[in-house]
Amino acid sequence: MATIFIPQEQAAGERRVAATPASVAKLRRTGIEVAVASGAGSAARCSDDDYVAAGARIAEASAVGDAEVVARVAPPSLEEVAELASGTVLLSFIAPHRNLDVVAALAERGVTTLAMELVPRISRAQAIDALSSQANISGYRAVITAAYELDKYFPLFMTAAGTIKPATLVVLGAGVAGLQAVATGRRLGAVVKVSDIRAAAKQEVASLGGTFIDIPSDEDLTGEGGYAKEAGEDFLTRQRRILSEHLSTAHAAITTAQIPGRPAPLLLTTEMVEAMPPGAVVIDLAAADGGNCELTETDRVVEHQGVRVLPGHELASTMPSEASTMYGNNIAAFVELFVADGTLELDLEDEVVAGALLTHDGEVVHDRTADLLRGGER
Repeated sequence: MATIFIPQEQAAGERRVAATPASVAKLRRTGIEVAVASGAGSAARCSDDDYVAAGARIAEASAVGDAEVVARVAPPSLEEVAELASGTVLLSFIAPHRNLDVVAALAERGVTTLAMELVPRISRAQAIDALSSQANISGYRAVITAAYELDKYFPLFMTAAGTIKPATLVVLGAGVAGLQAVATGRRLGAVVKVSDIRAAAKQEVASLGGTFIDIPSDEDLTGEGGYAKEAGEDFLTRQRRILSEHLSTAHAAITTAQIPGRPAPLLLTTEMVEAMPPGAVVIDLAAADGGNCELTETDRVVEHQGVRVLPGHELASTMPSEASTMYGNNIAAFVELFVADGTLELDLEDEVVAGALLTHDGEVVHDRTADLLRGGER
């Protein structure tokens, strides 16, 4: 019988865990044995007793070397890679373009790595799509954070002391995080405006009560997997001019544009931030990949001419219980693809497995990452 090991996350600020008691029950239905490091779920309100009741066993951290499958949230450190046995199947976010040394070490170690951010966006893989499940939380949390940071009501208030106009929120990017931000902003009563270069986004934004910011273009910039294509400089210049007009009256902006495996596109220049009124806030969900805002720094809040720019790449981890529930379900759905009756049967021809495959049999098999390791352009 194969074993899956769930370690305690060691990355700074990471409070999520790769399995919850509820997802352990799902994992057990595949016949796999589940071992959870003692205390692994404490930050997500999952006790060791809860895991045992769900059918898992509590193990020491060193048990990772005995497991056929390891599931984690954050990319492993080089020290954690060294603890994995050759032939282990690792399921984790890796951020390969930022962690090339880790990718190289995984390949050298003989680990088969299934990177959660590389899971293809196809119907079969929806239950495995961890990027979407975590982005949903980030989009929600970003609006809550913006509302907390502002010294202004989000909704319209009509009182005997006067009428308070609603806040204006600008959301850049109408993917999963952006649409959740639109929905949450509208629920709180804000006026929400949205910019996205994909034609299909306009209808989605309207269905949630947002106002779409039209940027004139002769082409549909929808790319593979629903992501946006890289826009030309003429379009970007036009986009920045139009966005600056809307930002000049915005109390908050949330930037959400990310392309897996690549640096985040620049959406907000310093000049555009300077167009915002004093007291406004920017929440940059793409901070870990360089940020959509030119002023973003990953480790601190930047204040520029009265506007605060907050990194938002760790927002999903600030809701560890809900985030872990969703992520644990993603992991369990993935394991169901290659474990049956407790036996590991990894089909490398399966389109979901093949799409997520990063390292295997001592090689980096993901083309773009392999190119980066050879010194290709990031």
